[in-house]
Amino acid sequence: MENIDQQKRSLGALARTDWLERIFKLRQHGSSVKIELIAGLTTFVTMAYIIFVNPNVMAAAGLDHGAAFVATCLGAALGCLLMGFYANWPVGLAPGMGLNAFFTYTVVGEMGYTWQVALGAVFLSGIL
Repeated sequence: MENIDQQKRSLGALARTDWLERIFKLRQHGSSVKIELIAGLTTFVTMAYIIFVNPNVMAAAGLDHGAAFVATCLGAALGCLLMGFYANWPVGLAPGMGLNAFFTYTVVGEMGYTWQVALGAVFLSGIL
């Protein structure tokens, strides 16, 4: 009985591995589930600072801190998911701190535009 339970657990783990293999072609890229999990954790720890720093930078321009926090988290999550599932490329994406600092300290701070006007310009430039 114990041997059957052990086989069932092994088959469950194999099915999960096969699913990941089919979607991401890990063996073809010279990787494994373990390597990808370690790489994902490393990337998360490396990028996690942005969810705390970016809202503070944006709040300095006048944006609501909580809204900037949620937008940062959602933007990073959506970017990473699109890169992983659509592009099948293991790259982490998050808001760029250099551009956000330029937005806050130059466009809003030095040039005197309101954050609404500056954000509108960012939106228009993204469309173009």
